[in-house]
Amino acid sequence: MAHNPHAPQGPEGQHDPAGSTQMFRAFVDETPQGRSRPQQAPAGPRIGLIVGVVAAIALVAAVAWLALK
Repeated sequence: MAHNPHAPQGPEGQHDPAGSTQMFRAFVDETPQGRSRPQQAPAGPRIGLIVGVVAAIALVAAVAWLALK
């Protein structure tokens, strides 16, 4: 492996032979490519939940209306 002059030096002045610290820092500091904004959750499950709640309320209202009639 090639000598990396930018690799951090240990307490004895020995460099990290694998360069793992530098590679880790590059990974952490890396910005994601191709995404300019956070991904949004798909609207499918949310719409299904809303429709389900509206249907349940309508069913309870219909049962209550028939019971009180």
